[in-house]
Amino acid sequence: MLTIHGVTRSRASRIIWLCHEIGLAFRQVPVIQAYRLADPDAPDAPLNTHSPAFLSLSPAGAIPVIEDDGLILSESLAATLYLARRHGGALGPSDLSEDALMMQWSFYAATSIEPDALTILFLHARSRLQSGDDQALVANAAQRLVRPLNVVEGHLSTRDHLVGDRFSVADINLAEILRYAQGYGELMSQFPATMAWLESCQSRPAFRKMWDERSAEPE
Repeated sequence: MLTIHGVTRSRASRIIWLCHEIGLAFRQVPVIQAYRLADPDAPDAPLNTHSPAFLSLSPAGAIPVIEDDGLILSESLAATLYLARRHGGALGPSDLSEDALMMQWSFYAATSIEPDALTILFLHARSRLQSGDDQALVANAAQRLVRPLNVVEGHLSTRDHLVGDRFSVADINLAEILRYAQGYGELMSQFPATMAWLESCQSRPAFRKMWDERSAEPE
């Protein structure tokens, strides 16, 4: 059985959403991020990304990691693309061209969108007053995102999905990265087709199941 190492409040959410979409059974080992613990190296600390048992799987000390029939993968996008090819049916590629396009959109999201989207996620807190420095960092990140989001908007203005005529792993990978910036309305309101697509992705039962599981975990 597939094993996913990592709490759902991490990039493991991408893998778990995919598994729910395709009905793929898995075992989850709830490895928590070390930075969320006061002393991750304490003898009684829960299993975390500093734990020797986890570092034996992921020398980089990062979640998620999957194990599948002896294969160990420690990058979430590699894991989703691999699982979609192996188990995903219509969510995976039907030929080499679709495979290339699914990788293209996944890598574009990771390289051109995710770093600045994460800045917005971590610093654009609705519940606290931001410092001037934080406000400037968020504004700069949002400005840098305009160019890549214009690319996404242009693509989704004429189609419902990223690749082919169906929902696929490419949609999952991009949607989970765009979610980081979703709460910053000043940016996202500029891209109505992208927002409509993102809301459609997040209305899927498999996403809702993953999100309920994520919400049940401690913050």
